[in-house]
Amino acid sequence: MVTTNMSSVTQVETNNASDCRSRRNANDFIFGKLIGEGSFSLVYLAKDIHTSKSYAIKVCEKQQIIHEKKQEYVKREREALNILSGVPGFLNLYCTFQDASKLYFVMTYAKNGTLLQLLDKVKKLDATSIRLYSAEILQSIEQMHSNNIIHRDLKPENILLDENFHTMIADFGSSRIGDADVNCSSSSDEKEETETHRDETEYHRKHSKRKRGSFVGTAQYVSPEILKGKFSSRASDLWSFGCIMYQIIAGYPPFRGANDYLIFQKISKLELEFTENFNHSAKDLITKLLVLDPKRRLGADDNLPYTSIRNHDFFDGIDFSAIRETTPSFLDSSAYTITEKEDSSKEWFNFPDHVSPGLDDKHITRLMGLELGITGIPSSSKAIKCFANISEAERSCRLEQQKSDQWHAFSEGELILKHGFVNKRKGALYVPRRRMLLLTTGPRLIYVDPLQMVKKGEIPWSRELRAEAKNFKVFLIHTPHRIYYLEDPQGFALKWCEAIEEIYNQVFGK
Repeated sequence: MVTTNMSSVTQVETNNASDCRSRRNANDFIFGKLIGEGSFSLVYLAKDIHTSKSYAIKVCEKQQIIHEKKQEYVKREREALNILSGVPGFLNLYCTFQDASKLYFVMTYAKNGTLLQLLDKVKKLDATSIRLYSAEILQSIEQMHSNNIIHRDLKPENILLDENFHTMIADFGSSRIGDADVNCSSSSDEKEETETHRDETEYHRKHSKRKRGSFVGTAQYVSPEILKGKFSSRASDLWSFGCIMYQIIAGYPPFRGANDYLIFQKISKLELEFTENFNHSAKDLITKLLVLDPKRRLGADDNLPYTSIRNHDFFDGIDFSAIRETTPSFLDSSAYTITEKEDSSKEWFNFPDHVSPGLDDKHITRLMGLELGITGIPSSSKAIKCFANISEAERSCRLEQQKSDQWHAFSEGELILKHGFVNKRKGALYVPRRRMLLLTTGPRLIYVDPLQMVKKGEIPWSRELRAEAKNFKVFLIHTPHRIYYLEDPQGFALKWCEAIEEIYNQVFGK
């Protein structure tokens, strides 16, 4: 039984949110589709049984929070959301409650996903939409900083989209709140570090020493002062803003490499490149934001709002007082099709009438699909033909057809039986990496970096290999020396496990 520090975990409960005049509990909500996942939390789409309103409910496991020493992380998240609830550009925290094992955060449901998902779908936003989103994010940064909140983990994954495709900043667990000095007006190196600053310095020094993929936080957007273990400031968020602007325009982050260590090197050396057709005024603004010395970044010396950034040529003609009443122009362009608009307008989940409220073990079993009779990984699959019976002529024909596929180059002459994007981690605590996973006739499980278009490795096959679905999205692949932690954003974890089990049985027998 875990009792140590439990009181500090339960302190995150608050009763002053607008929609929680009467105390809520899990039985006031019907829990539906899993829409997010972290190292100690899951986020569900849920419906209030009293109002029929949809919310996103973040469910945190108390024991896991204590095990990972994340009490302060959870408290910061709640405090920041409480401060910013009701402010345009941020998730609303409607209420929190708890039971013996879990904490519940009832928040705005971001119906249209994340900015990163939008960029993946649209590929290239038009210039007007780029300026609109950049202005919205800048305005939200100003709001955070005026409330003495430094986010420290701004990235496209943490920028959500509401029902009208306007931005909402989320995930404040890494934030700093209420510091007296959060700008760059004086040398932070000479200041005595508070406990928060010592933790931050030790935290980043610890992870920056590792040379492969283990930085907690997203490497592409981390400011150089944080990488070097120095005091973060408002200017650290301005650096991240410059990185996000670059990605909105180019479609990829400004600093890329085969692993975090190489990305850190590029950031530290400011190895920043622009294509010939990169918007000139945007390039000038980004260059003035991505400056190694935080005190020299554009806006670092401004009083709020960031007038020097707002007055830059890139924002010429933008009315900051009306940006959230403006419809993003890409919605009316050919880059965003009618089908995509219709898909975005649909609820992610229809709540069945027979489902009862609450989130006990029975409900979790339902949400994983186990009530449908899936008690383990199915032993057969109609989706994958038994490759052992493929004739040589058929194999050659299929290989010839496969050559037109961009992923064929990574198959090493084998047939690709299944492929799809997954988020890959070294464990539940590590930052996910987007990978293309290929299941081939070897059998082999090859994973490819789709941004760099390079093979990153493969999962070794043996008799001991085992696939395990944790929920619709998350699945594990157990090998003798390592457990591979994978997430299918589309929710087909069970299909992956089914396919892997089918190929395993064909190679090794049941």
